Amino acid sequence: MIATSGIVFRLAWRNLWRNYRRTAIILAAIAAGIWAMIFMIAFTRGMIESMVSDGIRSIPGHVQIHHPDFRNDPTVDNLMSRPGGELAASLDGKDVAAWSSRVRVPAVISSERGSRGVTLVGIDPVAETSISFVADDVVEGRHLEDDRDRGLVLGRRLLERLESDVGKRVVVMTQGADNDIVDRGFRVVGVYESEIASTEEAFAFAGRATLQELLGIGDRVSEIAVLGTDRREAEQLYLRLADTAGADVEVLPWYELNSYLGATMRTMDGFVIVWIVVIFLALSFGFVNTLVMAVFERVREIGLMMALGMKPRTIVAQIVAESILLLAIGLAAGNVLAWATIYSLSDGIDFSFVGEGLEIMGAASVLKPSLGIGDVLLSTAIVLGLGFLASLSPAIRASRYQPVEALTKE
Repeated sequence: MIATSGIVFRLAWRNLWRNYRRTAIILAAIAAGIWAMIFMIAFTRGMIESMVSDGIRSIPGHVQIHHPDFRNDPTVDNLMSRPGGELAASLDGKDVAAWSSRVRVPAVISSERGSRGVTLVGIDPVAETSISFVADDVVEGRHLEDDRDRGLVLGRRLLERLESDVGKRVVVMTQGADNDIVDRGFRVVGVYESEIASTEEAFAFAGRATLQELLGIGDRVSEIAVLGTDRREAEQLYLRLADTAGADVEVLPWYELNSYLGATMRTMDGFVIVWIVVIFLALSFGFVNTLVMAVFERVREIGLMMALGMKPRTIVAQIVAESILLLAIGLAAGNVLAWATIYSLSDGIDFSFVGEGLEIMGAASVLKPSLGIGDVLLSTAIVLGLGFLASLSPAIRASRYQPVEALTKE
């Protein structure tokens, strides 16, 4: 059996290069198609990974804990106590990289020249460093020093809208604990920039204890953000925290906090399979035509081999082996080209000229293709599988020739 297989593949390899120009053309087409397929998958995967990463860093973390009514009514009426007991012990587990409690309220920030509605977030800057973007993205002034810092960190675009600057004072107005309007002057101590520009207008950051004092809410908080060791393991972290948090709070993973990103991630694998099939269908016309022409050219040769005792199943195996070899070479060349292209673009592709469109989708203007070994293996398996199925028709047709009829064909 092994000897027969070796003979079949040697014959298939020789037949493949009998018409080297045709083989070279179809190989170039396969390699180009595989390159386009892999690169497009890597580009799309990179865009979605960027959206998810930026979305998680923008505020949510991998898991969040709230008062059950907070998401529907994010006011000081729906706060919770800081974690203690079993929940606090659970937050210190090995699968938790960092966690932070926050106060989050809608507010209006006013300067001498304008005002804007924002989400005012009271944070502990030390605990927040590993979770959200703000500590890394402060580009002017300074970050908050501790949770009692009386300064304010604003986004670049928000500061421009307010026509203010670092060191100047702004007035923050929001709703306090007794449904009274409370306000206080803050000095802008830092400016942050985000890869998603709309974030710069959406969030303002103050010290958590300072904001709790302003609102008159004691040590209660709006949410607890938890960062796990790996985004892909957020489901297990969510289930564990939900089990220990109790019924008095709501625990949600990032893909439910941001349903758009969650749905996008769920459809990504389906998109990859559909894209691979579409590319192969485009290639299959030339691929099958090449196999059919190779069979037609060798009708008399096939008849002679059958007359000498070669079995029909060996003829089928030979034609299939030719298709597998053709696809394998094209796949190897296409994968190498795709890897080289993606590697050369490791610093990212600047799409700032369509930045507003990407911002609507939640993606940064610089996209980095992301090539996963799983995507390469999946595309290879699907292409070889479909190629095998596509080669069966000309192979079976060749095996059905009668030796006498095939030998008399011109």
